[in-house]
Amino acid sequence: MSATASSRPLRNYLLVTGAYWADTLTDGAIRMLVLLYFYNLGYSPFAVAMLFLFYEIFGVITNLVGGWLAARLGLKATLFAGLGIQVVALVLLGANPAWLTVPFVMFAQALSGIAKDLTKMSSKSAVKLVAGDGEGQLFRWVAVLTGSKNALKGVGFFVGGLLLTLVGFQAAVLLLAGLVATALLLAALLMRGDLGVADHKAKFRQIFSNNRAVNMLAAARIFLFGARDIWFVVALPVFLRSVLGWSFWQVGTFMAVWVIGYGIVQASTPQLLNRRSAAGREPDGRTATWLAFALAVFPAAIAGALVAGVAANLVVVSGLIAFGVVFALNSSVHSYLILAYTDSDKVAMNVGFYYTANALGRLLGTVLSGLVYQVFGLVGCLVGSAVFVLAAGLISLMLPRQAAARTRPIRLKEGAVE
Repeated sequence: MSATASSRPLRNYLLVTGAYWADTLTDGAIRMLVLLYFYNLGYSPFAVAMLFLFYEIFGVITNLVGGWLAARLGLKATLFAGLGIQVVALVLLGANPAWLTVPFVMFAQALSGIAKDLTKMSSKSAVKLVAGDGEGQLFRWVAVLTGSKNALKGVGFFVGGLLLTLVGFQAAVLLLAGLVATALLLAALLMRGDLGVADHKAKFRQIFSNNRAVNMLAAARIFLFGARDIWFVVALPVFLRSVLGWSFWQVGTFMAVWVIGYGIVQASTPQLLNRRSAAGREPDGRTATWLAFALAVFPAAIAGALVAGVAANLVVVSGLIAFGVVFALNSSVHSYLILAYTDSDKVAMNVGFYYTANALGRLLGTVLSGLVYQVFGLVGCLVGSAVFVLAAGLISLMLPRQAAARTRPIRLKEGAVE
C-alpha cells in the first residue's frame, strides 16, 4: 500500500470530524435560538417542546434508515447528504420572518433532525473503521470524538444566545447556514476515496440488530437520554428564565458551560476510569451499570433539596454540574460499548440502530420536559429523571461482562477505510 493510500483513512476521518464539529456547533445554536426566541414570544413550555417534536421524530427515523442507507451507499454519501440538508433547513428558517409559523418551524426542525443524525451516524461509524481492532485505541478515539462533539454543542448554545442578542433570529440562522455550507464544500473538495465499502445488497430488515448486547445497550440508552432531556431540553432553560429571572445571555452561557464541561469529561473518560481500574481494563456492562445507579442519586437529591427550600440557584447549578459529570462518564462508556459489541462489517447498521434508541430517548424526554414542567414544575422533571436512570441501570444489568463481543475482525482493504 502506498504512503498516500495508507494516510487516506486518517485524512478522511479528520475531514469527517471537522464537518461533524461544524454541524454540531450549528445544531446547538439552532436549539438555543428556537427555544429562547419562541419562549420570548409568549409560547408555553409545552408549545416550545412541540417545536422540537418533528426534530426528534425524524431523528428516530433517520437513525433507523440511515444505517441501511450508509451500508448501501457508503458513509461519504450520508455525510454529504446530512450537511446539505442542514444548509436547506437553516436557509428556510432565515428566509422570511413571516414564514415562522409553528408548522413551518416544525418542518424546518424536522430537516435539521435528519441532517444532524445523518452526520452523526456517519462520523461515529467512521471511527470504528479507522481505529482498528485494538479496544484501547477505539475507546480513546470514541471518547475524544464524543467529548469534543458535546463541547462544541455547548459552544453552540453560547453562540445561539449571543447571536440572538446581537443580530437577531434571521441573521443568526443565515450565518450558521454559511458555516455548514463551508464545511460541506471543504469536505467535498479534500476528501479522497470512500469511507468504507458500500454493500448494495444490504437488506432493510438487517437494520434491526440480532445482537443481544446491542439490543440491551440500545434499551438502556433510551432511558439514559430520556433522563437527561426530561429536565434539560425545555424545563431547565424555562426555569432559569422565568423562575430565577436569568437573562437570555445568562441562560445560554450556563447551558453552554454545562455541555462544554460534559464534553470535556467525556473526552477524559478513558483516563478517569483507568484510574479506578488497577488493571486498566476497558469498560464493560458492569461499568455502565454502576454508573447508572450512581447517576440516579443526583436528580433525586436535587428534587429533595428544592422541596426542602434550599436556595434554588445553588442547588440547581451545583447539582446539575455533578449530574453532568457522572452522566458524561456513562454516555461515553455507552458510545464505546456499541462499537465494541458490533462486527466491523455491520457497524453502520448497528450504530444506526443504537442511535435510533438514542433519538427515541431524546424524543420521550423532550415531550415530557415541556409537559411535566408545565404540570409539576422542575421538581417533577427531576423525579422523572431519577426514575429513568434507575430503569437504565436495571437494563444494564443484562449487558455482557466482557466488552468485546465481536465475532469478526476488522480487515483492511487497499484504498478503503475498513
